[in-house]
Amino acid sequence: MKHSFPVTLTTHPKQKPADENNLGFARFFTDHMFLMDYDEGQGWHDGRIVPYEPLSIDPGSSVLHYAQMMFEGMKAYRRPDGRLQIFRPDMNVKRMSRTAERMCIPDLPEGVLVDAIEALLRVDADWMPKTPGTSMYIRPFIFGDEISFSAVAVDHYRFVIIIAPTGAYYGSFTGKLSASRIYVQDKYIRAAKGGTGYAKVGGNYGGAMRAARDAKAANCKDVLWLDAAEHKYVEEIGTCNAFFRINNEVYTASLDSGTILPGITRDSVIQLLKSWNIPVHEGKLALADVLKASEDGSLQEIFASGTAAVISPIGSLTFEGKDYQVADGQCGELADRLYNTLYGIQTGRIEDTMGWTHQFDIVVE
Repeated sequence: MKHSFPVTLTTHPKQKPADENNLGFARFFTDHMFLMDYDEGQGWHDGRIVPYEPLSIDPGSSVLHYAQMMFEGMKAYRRPDGRLQIFRPDMNVKRMSRTAERMCIPDLPEGVLVDAIEALLRVDADWMPKTPGTSMYIRPFIFGDEISFSAVAVDHYRFVIIIAPTGAYYGSFTGKLSASRIYVQDKYIRAAKGGTGYAKVGGNYGGAMRAARDAKAANCKDVLWLDAAEHKYVEEIGTCNAFFRINNEVYTASLDSGTILPGITRDSVIQLLKSWNIPVHEGKLALADVLKASEDGSLQEIFASGTAAVISPIGSLTFEGKDYQVADGQCGELADRLYNTLYGIQTGRIEDTMGWTHQFDIVVE
């Protein structure tokens, strides 16, 4: 069933960014947003598009005290023919459902997420950037706003979608990926078995900020997380999934532990690697083996994958005051191929033989 939503247009449109080469990441938000409410006994209701404005929330709302919330991250891309499309939204729907179950948040009705995104993009289509390397970032989120100091799931929630014209995540798009220096974090952890590591919730990110500050102090771009139990095995890089290419085989952490976020880009990378007949292993990889591979020259590449940056190559790791270089310290050939293929599919510049894209009948000339 296709959902339709009433629209209230803004009477005070914002000034759009003048320079699409300087958009940054989610610095500017469009004129409108999507809202929907949930009440126990009534379910999700009153989906609508309204002018973008601050949300009114009572100081006693449960989310401000117990963090019962969740979010997603997606992008809309402009194809060469001007049509807008999104990438693997079915995967976002499935991940939202898993996160909602973990956080005791009611699941959205089937089709609501994609229909709401389409409606919002249609209203704010004139905000869609056209410069290479740009996209429209989409942030759906749900939070419990019932006034309650009881540490239990509440009976009222709000579902919101906001969108932002966005440039390259790590700076200006030049067509060439630059490699980052990463700090190996062996004190703090991102997630533990039985926790919320596999769910997309704000607490996972807020709790990581202390480690990110350590990385910045060490002149590193981000953190390589180790497992919580033994601080021995590599898991994620910052807010992204991590991949290691050693002796022409690729390794990434398994989802089985429940500590790894099931990234849509991660799954896409694995499928592409298999289609290219490149061996890929999902399982435990010891940090010691990565460092040894750096020293003996068998470590060919490390890269991170995620919605925001797509593919981010890693040039070196810093651990216990020592730098371990990854090959020549530059973007590797596999990371470059993966980025060009994924970004090409996402933007419609490469044929989507995987069936990953979802096109809308929205054209931006």
